Amino acid sequence: MGSSVGWLARRLAAVLQQHLEPAGVRLELWDGASTYAGPRPIGTLVVADLRTLLGILVNPHLQFGECYMHGTLQVRGGLEPVLEAITRLALIPSWRERISSYFATGNSVQRARRNVHHHYDLGNDFYSSWLDERLVYTCAYFERPDMSLEQAQIAKMDLVCRKLGLQEGERVVEAGCGWGSLALFMARQYGVSVRAFNISHEQIAFARRRAKEEGLAGRVTFVEDDYRNIRGAYEAFVSIGMLEHVGAADYPTLGRVIDRSLTPGGRGLLHFIGRNQPLPLNPWIRRRIFPGAYPPTLREVFGRVFEPNALSVLDVENLRLHYAKTLEHWRRRFDRASEDVAHMFDATFVRTWELYLAGSQAAFDTGSMQLFQVLFARGSSNAIPWTRVSG
Repeated sequence: MGSSVGWLARRLAAVLQQHLEPAGVRLELWDGASTYAGPRPIGTLVVADLRTLLGILVNPHLQFGECYMHGTLQVRGGLEPVLEAITRLALIPSWRERISSYFATGNSVQRARRNVHHHYDLGNDFYSSWLDERLVYTCAYFERPDMSLEQAQIAKMDLVCRKLGLQEGERVVEAGCGWGSLALFMARQYGVSVRAFNISHEQIAFARRRAKEEGLAGRVTFVEDDYRNIRGAYEAFVSIGMLEHVGAADYPTLGRVIDRSLTPGGRGLLHFIGRNQPLPLNPWIRRRIFPGAYPPTLREVFGRVFEPNALSVLDVENLRLHYAKTLEHWRRRFDRASEDVAHMFDATFVRTWELYLAGSQAAFDTGSMQLFQVLFARGSSNAIPWTRVSG
């Protein structure tokens, strides 16, 4: 490298290394140079050129992902441990994140469809290559640490049903049903009828085939439509992993949908990724993985969804370590399927999803992200559980 470029690169690297040093992460330039002076590092970040170095310095939250995705940033020593160490450094929000949190927007029906298509319509073959056999793409529930992913996903669905206190013959509406696993489970195991809404065409088509194959088409109706168009009266409202995609500005709309859907003795459960403080989602995740997504705080959900509609919160459980373990399973399965995934898409796509899954695991391991299950009912109803449902 030229002398002026080399001098600038080393000065910039020294600045970035100073920020990374407390995490035990070593920074290495493309020529092997490093100013790391700490003990044995957790891992090493290797930058390919000056542009990569500048990008990470100026906008680390976005450019770390962009550079890793395009291969100009490499991680040695294990991706998840390095990301966890760096995430712990960033647990205090920056001024940019704090300001951005005040401009959280909603998602129109059209924008919601585009966002869902971007992520969930990547193809059932892709998701089948690394999810569990039922294609459950939300946090599992590990009653025992040695449970398989399949067992833990069944345990999660059963936990949801027990928290709702489902009784045979009841009507349930599900907002955001994925590939239909919970809806089919509720109908099969608890004898309820389910109307399940989703705007992903591929997921709905898959769910309808499963319902027909399992003989449940008469008890489960899969509707390809937005949650805002839910109509009818139901004893239970359930949403697993959809609230993150609603957008904070549309929480009052969701609250009104719930209010008009529940019978006088109705109850519901929201299962969603959240935060302890109001902050936007990582900008790289918003750009490449979940456009339009926002992980809310409990206060935001309580104040905009429940309180205006006189809904009582009955129970709150945080399953963030269960989600970290779920993501660990998904990462291992994705790693095994990475060659097939590269054939479906390309190497850049594989690196993108490697970073997304490892970064998500780090976020839940460090407490940067939470996984809330909130059980609620009408405030005037006494048709509520007498005791708390446990695992």
